[in-house]
Amino acid sequence: MNETITIQLNGDTMTVQRGTTITALLGALHIDPKRIAVERNRVVIRRCDHATVGLDDGDEIEIVTFVGGG
Repeated sequence: MNETITIQLNGDTMTVQRGTTITALLGALHIDPKRIAVERNRVVIRRCDHATVGLDDGDEIEIVTFVGGG
């Protein structure tokens, strides 16, 4: 069954397959997980948990990029 769900990604609506993990989402978006932080419903998800945390309908996902400076 190819059921889809709707999430909010950085404020924009996006449709993904049910069961999509954070790792899969980042891969589909071509985002290097080493350079970002991910919040799911305002809770930071540890990088080591990205492969096991699945997305649910209505989740609010924020992907924040680290910027260095001096």
